[in-house]
Amino acid sequence: MKTITLVFGAVYGLLSVILGAFGAHALKKILSVEKLESFETGIRYQMYAAFFLIIVGYILKFDTSSQKWISILMIAGTMLFSFSIYGLSLQGYLGVNLKFLGPITPLGGLFMILSWGMLIFYFLKNKI
Repeated sequence: MKTITLVFGAVYGLLSVILGAFGAHALKKILSVEKLESFETGIRYQMYAAFFLIIVGYILKFDTSSQKWISILMIAGTMLFSFSIYGLSLQGYLGVNLKFLGPITPLGGLFMILSWGMLIFYFLKNKI
């Protein structure tokens, strides 16, 4: 689980930089300001998750299920949150209806919040 967490952290970081550059250059010309801001929110939270995963990948031993769930919830939450925002931002340009992604975004956010909460509980329990 340690390796998976670190790899997802690195991949999320890499994709954040690539998508950020894509948004700043290519999408700036084709998306409305509101859609571009939403896209950038997805990128920002994905980068926060990248840092989170790399840090917990080094801190945690992943010897308990709760430590594994800290990572799983952040990985899944980021995928649901950020990638649903990307889809919703690009749906008009792509000419597809992706409105079904709307309820997925807050579910991803909830998973991310739960991951942070579990990390806080881990710190308090282990007095780190």
